[in-house]
Amino acid sequence: MQPNGRGRPSVPPPIAAPATANVAAPAAANVAARHPEAVDDDPTPRPATARADNPGTPLDLDWALDVRVNRSAVERRAATLTTRRSVKADAQTQWLLRAVTLLDLTTLSGDDTPGRVHRLCAKARRPVRRDLLAALGLDDAAADALTTGAVCVYHNLVAPAVEALSRTSFPTTIPTTIPVCAVSTGFPAGQSPMATRLAEIRASVEAGANEIDIVIGRSHVLLGDWAGLYDEVRAFKDACGPGILMKSILATGDLGTLTDVAVASRVCLMAGSDFIKTSTGKEAVNATLPVGLVMARQIRAYAERTGTVAGLKPAGGIATAKDILAWMILVREELGPEHLTPGTFRIGASSALADIERQLWHRATGRYAARHQMPLG
Repeated sequence: MQPNGRGRPSVPPPIAAPATANVAAPAAANVAARHPEAVDDDPTPRPATARADNPGTPLDLDWALDVRVNRSAVERRAATLTTRRSVKADAQTQWLLRAVTLLDLTTLSGDDTPGRVHRLCAKARRPVRRDLLAALGLDDAAADALTTGAVCVYHNLVAPAVEALSRTSFPTTIPTTIPVCAVSTGFPAGQSPMATRLAEIRASVEAGANEIDIVIGRSHVLLGDWAGLYDEVRAFKDACGPGILMKSILATGDLGTLTDVAVASRVCLMAGSDFIKTSTGKEAVNATLPVGLVMARQIRAYAERTGTVAGLKPAGGIATAKDILAWMILVREELGPEHLTPGTFRIGASSALADIERQLWHRATGRYAARHQMPLG
């Protein structure tokens, strides 16, 4: 792509695509003609018909502890996920568009400011350049409907995020229903007094947060205090109140074994976690496919036992479109294609969005764009 005289990239040339192609209704026939295997697995964004809503169950330690994880088998399975299935050409375009809708666009830095959060919210509302979407065949309505799954910030910046997402000065065709997610309960260490952690949740909800990402006390897991973990997460759930989506961060890099990850997942689900999340992003080891595989299978086991569908959120170290596609493949293989919606699957990331845009630009033009051509906001 050649820059124009002002140093800005010219509009990328459109690729062959039906005029009616859009995010909600892809050109299935066009995909099928070249990639017949892609249609049944089509992950193109569609309206979410269900959101994880887990009331929880009484603690059943017999069930929670009835799990053993074979690490070598899990690692072999995780290693084959991306070798057994590849996503290319038109199918890759649709998967990448779906990936945008699954992102919890996140800023969790010590130097975060209201201005940075405002820019993040602007990017969440318009995550991909309009000229690029037009080149890919999306009409204006479909481009306006393409937003990230949520915006995730520290709890003291919830109010600026809510204000930025509700601005009517932004193009009014853009939906303003993007959830605001707050990390809470002494994030990232979870070592604050219990009263302080509960107060953080209530303050975030009062400020307008729709979703709360809580961190568990890792000591409960390391000491085998499963009843203590259940009581803690249950108290957090009660503090969230009705209608608030709660994600429990296990901080798996701090836990001892994959069996501990499995048991902690089950206990958190029984305590009412709507999602279980891999990491804070601050641990030495964050989201890995083997850990995600173990957590996904506990979500499946919980659904088989209770009929309640919970969600999965990997976060930390997910920096490229390739990383995101690997996680999408994992979820599709282990939980089913119907799980690839913002209601049941999220990805905590921010820098990965720029790489998704670069991959989409390559699909539209045959060239890769520089990162500065994909501004945050």
